[in-house]
Amino acid sequence: MITSIFSKSKPINYIIVMVVLVIAFALHFFYEVKDGNYTIISFIALSIGLFYVFITDFVISKNDLTKRNSYGIMLLALFFVIFPEVFGNINIMVANLLVLFALRRLFSLHTKRDLTKKFFDAVFWIALSALFYTWAVLYLFVVFIALGYYWQNEGKYIAVSLFGVVTVFILLVLYNIVFKDQYLSQTNFDFSYGFDFSDYNSLSEIIKLTVVVALYLWSLIFYLKNTSEKNKTLKPIHTLIILASFIAIIIAVLAPVKNGNEIVFFMLPFSIIVANYIETVDKLWFKEMLVVLLILVPIINLLL
Repeated sequence: MITSIFSKSKPINYIIVMVVLVIAFALHFFYEVKDGNYTIISFIALSIGLFYVFITDFVISKNDLTKRNSYGIMLLALFFVIFPEVFGNINIMVANLLVLFALRRLFSLHTKRDLTKKFFDAVFWIALSALFYTWAVLYLFVVFIALGYYWQNEGKYIAVSLFGVVTVFILLVLYNIVFKDQYLSQTNFDFSYGFDFSDYNSLSEIIKLTVVVALYLWSLIFYLKNTSEKNKTLKPIHTLIILASFIAIIIAVLAPVKNGNEIVFFMLPFSIIVANYIETVDKLWFKEMLVVLLILVPIINLLL
């Protein structure tokens, strides 16, 4: 029933997804938000979360990353419900939004149009995202791999990529001079990390991490197989998606504070990879079981 609704791309699907996102936000807001001043920031986070829906659907549909369905945004909404904690850090949400802008440009490289501009945009957005959450800089490795695929012996791609970083650095220095009366500040870059996973030691956290990671790994097996069978034009995009998912996991592992906020980077690659797997499943009852399982996770968490 649920997968049948999202098996085709329809306007009603956007409404359903946005309602689910609001529910996820309500779970976070009523259980976590205590400070009245934080309320405004929380609603800004909700607005960014709703915008995730549109940019995710745009990235998927524009680059044919799934068939003509809404499984991607469905999974995005379920991810928000499972991890409503992602609404808790506005800086990380902004950083991920900028990373999405960068990935949007990188995933469209297969068109072979405006490659110079796309490389500049991708590096610019990633460098800018690093100012909000420093570990987002790891996504530059995705640009590096993309350069390997679309090199064409043209050094200008490397040049504009470096210029993208330099542009953000210049903007940062100008900002510091105007508002802080200094060139650089220690707070501009924070490469602190930690391996304290004690916040995930509760039964509810273990259950939802187990379900999400197991579904991701299972879907990844089929995704890798399908990627190897893609034509030469589309294979690089799917390779970049897999790489983006690995980097999201690395960021979650390195995050100095592990309270669920850091998992936001995993949303887009998870949604694309699992959506591709759901498409390959012929048995409707099995598709429904996967989705119901994801729905049950937050319900179980509320009961524990």
